[in-house]
Amino acid sequence: MTNLNILSGGAAQGLVKSLASAFKAKTGLGIDGEFGAVGAMAEKLRAGQPTDIIILTETLVGTLAREHLVVPASIRNVGVVETALAVRAGDPLVSAPSQAALRKAFLAADAIYVPDTKASTAGMHVAKVLMQLGILGEVESRLKIDPNGATAMRHLAASPASHPIGCTQATEIISTSGVVLSGALPPGCGLATMYTAAVTTGAAHPPEAQSLIDLLTAPDHGELRTRAGFLEPKGVSA
Repeated sequence: MTNLNILSGGAAQGLVKSLASAFKAKTGLGIDGEFGAVGAMAEKLRAGQPTDIIILTETLVGTLAREHLVVPASIRNVGVVETALAVRAGDPLVSAPSQAALRKAFLAADAIYVPDTKASTAGMHVAKVLMQLGILGEVESRLKIDPNGATAMRHLAASPASHPIGCTQATEIISTSGVVLSGALPPGCGLATMYTAAVTTGAAHPPEAQSLIDLLTAPDHGELRTRAGFLEPKGVSA
C-alpha cells in the first residue's frame, strides 16, 4: 500500500494517529514516517529524506519555507502545545504552582525523564528551566534523556525509580499509557509552542498531504485536538 511520508515533532503523533483512519478513507493512503525531536526531523528533510508533509514548530517551518523546502501556500497552524509535568499512573500528582515548588519537585525526584536536551523543543526548555532554577548541576546525573518525549514517557511509565518525574510536551504525556499529566509549569517557566503543518516542495503526493493538513486543522476536529493536548493559539511563547 502506498503511504504518505511524514516528518513530525513528537507532539503531533497522537493527533495524527487519531486521524489515520479518516485519512485512509479519504485518500486510500496510509501514513508512514517519523516523529521525534523537531531539530532532528528538519535535518532529515534537509538531507533529502522522502517527505510529503512536515509538522514542526511554527518558527522552524518558517525557516524551511525560506529554504524553499516547503510550499508557503500550504502552511497552516495546527495548535499550541504546552510543556508540562508527568508522573507514573498511580503515583501522587506533582503540583508546581510556583518556581519554588517546581524547584522542590525536581530536587525530590530520583529520576527525571526528558526528551533530547539539544534538539527537541521540550528538552531544550527543560535544560533552560533547570539552569534558571539553579539546580542543573545538582540534578544532571538524574536526567534520563531520550531522543523524543514519547520515548521518555514510555521509560517513565516503566521506571524502577522510587520518585520519578517527567517533563515534556502535554500531547506526548496524554498519548502515552502508564503516565498521567500532572500539571503545567509555573509562570516564568512555562512554554507554549505553536505547531504548524506544511506540504514539502519534494512531495510525491501533494494533494493527499494537503488533505491531511485539512483534517488536522478542520474546525469540526477541534475537540479531537483538545483531547490530544492541543490548545487554541493564545499566549504563544515559542
